[in-house]
Amino acid sequence: MRKLIVLALVGLVAQLVDGSLGMGYGVTSTTLLVVAGLTPAAASASVHFSELGTNIASGVAHWRLRNVDWRVVARIAGPGAVGSFLGATLLSSLSTDAAAPLMSTLLAVLGLYVLVRFVLGRRPGFRRQLTARFLAPLGLVAGFVDATGGGGWGPVATPALLADGRLEPRKVIGSVDTSEFAVSAAASLGFLIGLGAGGISWSFALALLAGGLVAAPLAAYLVRVAPAHVLGIVVGGMILATNTRVLLKTFDTATPVRLLAYGLILALTVVALSLGVARTRRQAAQQAESPAELVSA
Repeated sequence: MRKLIVLALVGLVAQLVDGSLGMGYGVTSTTLLVVAGLTPAAASASVHFSELGTNIASGVAHWRLRNVDWRVVARIAGPGAVGSFLGATLLSSLSTDAAAPLMSTLLAVLGLYVLVRFVLGRRPGFRRQLTARFLAPLGLVAGFVDATGGGGWGPVATPALLADGRLEPRKVIGSVDTSEFAVSAAASLGFLIGLGAGGISWSFALALLAGGLVAAPLAAYLVRVAPAHVLGIVVGGMILATNTRVLLKTFDTATPVRLLAYGLILALTVVALSLGVARTRRQAAQQAESPAELVSA
């Protein structure tokens, strides 16, 4: 019982992070389940089944707060489901060890780009629409990585859409979270075919689901009210830190070097956040002054 309560709390925190930043639920939850003794396939399967409920709750909350671009959802969800199903059915025989360093390097570079872009205050351009030519391959790769890695839909799709710069951060996060239901459903079907019902920890999945359902509406509200550039900085810092950790573990880096790298990333993120908060205050002051100037005119 104590383990299930802890899992429910983990599900709550993971969904709070995922719903507000567009990533983190699968990676956090799968890591804990593997530590608890489940095989990677069983852990990923349990997490994806729990995500069926949290994805619905998160999607509805984002939709009600107008955080969703349905054209993006329609173009990315289908390929994501195909990639996720393929990844789930092949997980038992597929090794992702060789691909992990390359994927993490690409994601870390994207995370750094996103962080720097929002620190410098570069505004996304919204004149062009995201096309199926861009979204379909992105969804296919993100879905495959999500199923084989126990998480990855958000870490792959969110930074790519943010780096592309044609969709504001809150709608990137809302659209990625909403389309994830199709990915989770396809992965769950693949795991059910590959592992059978007996290979899935249903009690763990339900505990994670319970915590995630509580956090979903709060996370959607958070992404609605958070300043766009501050949210982008947080996302960029999280992507950079997560994938740097993977790279350092892959190459068996010494502990002092790891601590130095984590410290530098933390310092960079804190400085970036302070600049972002300062920009938010300046913009608020300018907006407060504008009506007074109009009245004077």
